[in-house]
Amino acid sequence: MLFIRSLAFNIFLYPFTALCSVIAMLLAIFRPSRLAAFARGWAHVWLNAHRVICGVSVEVRGAEHLPEGGCLIAMKHQSTWDTFALFALFDNPVYVLKNELTWIPVFGWVLKRLGCIPVKRGTGRLALDSMIRGARQACGRGQRVVIFPEGTRATPGGKSVYKSGVSHLYAALRVPCVPVALNSGLVWPRRQFRRPPGVVTVEILSAIPPGLPRQQMFDRVVNDIEAASRRLSGG
Repeated sequence: MLFIRSLAFNIFLYPFTALCSVIAMLLAIFRPSRLAAFARGWAHVWLNAHRVICGVSVEVRGAEHLPEGGCLIAMKHQSTWDTFALFALFDNPVYVLKNELTWIPVFGWVLKRLGCIPVKRGTGRLALDSMIRGARQACGRGQRVVIFPEGTRATPGGKSVYKSGVSHLYAALRVPCVPVALNSGLVWPRRQFRRPPGVVTVEILSAIPPGLPRQQMFDRVVNDIEAASRRLSGG
């Protein structure tokens, strides 16, 4: 039964996303003001399909910790679910992503039109400057900039290595940083076909105010996210 449910969901998700990418491309050309709302609708539809087909529900805790206007969101990364769900979880988000994702036909172009910030890994200071520039523009528009500080997906309960980019962004933007923990890897395991039932819990933690020393902020991001994610994952 798990295999059948997982197969049915994947048969729905990927053609649906491809179709929505084409529609989004047309919106980006002719009705760009509607693009963000369309992305949010796409995310809500597939999340509902995930619930109906696979038995996966979503619980969001701590929404009161999100400040108004532009801010930085440092989010745990365990699954493809995290990136797909962003547009339903947060109002008006953009996220920092690896540049390779923008190479996906149509879908990658739409991500750029949504204001997402591609980063060419391995280019050192150039990548950092480009990331800061894009994030500053997004915050200036009142958007929430989402970054996955680990840089790649981690197994629930496994050891994570956080990159310093989040602290550089925090220092440059001078906006609050909101750590976010989750347990999505339990229901959408990395590099696996199966989609087991369960509850994805997204816990928005207390915001870190601007102005802290970079290392202090970095340590707090790591400690807060890891402690909460271990708890949510049963570790």
